[in-house]
Amino acid sequence: MKAVDHSFAEIELAKPSPSGHDLLVKVEAVSVNPVDYKQRKIASNSRILGWDAAGTVEASGKGVTLFKPGDAVYYAGDVTRAGCNSEFHLVDERIVGRKPKSL
Repeated sequence: MKAVDHSFAEIELAKPSPSGHDLLVKVEAVSVNPVDYKQRKIASNSRILGWDAAGTVEASGKGVTLFKPGDAVYYAGDVTRAGCNSEFHLVDERIVGRKPKSL
C-alpha cells in the first residue's frame, strides 16, 4: 500500500492485518491539525503521521463487535500507533464513530 511518511515522501508498505479490536480502514479522507505538526517535529525516519481520518471498514480483528466491513467510519486515532496518511489504517474500534451520512 502507498503511504506518506513524515518527510512527505511517498513510500510503499505492506498492507496491515487487523487483530484483536482493530479495524482495517480504507482511508478516504484525512485532516491535518496542530498534533500532526508537533508529531512531525519529533518523528523518526519513515514514521507515518496523521490521525484524523474517515473511510470504510475493510476488515476487522476477531475481537471487534461494533463494526463490520462496509461501515463508513471516522475517528481521531492514537498517536502511539502508525498514522492514517496511507491507503489503509489500523485503528481500535473503541475510538471510532459511525460517519454521518450527511458528512
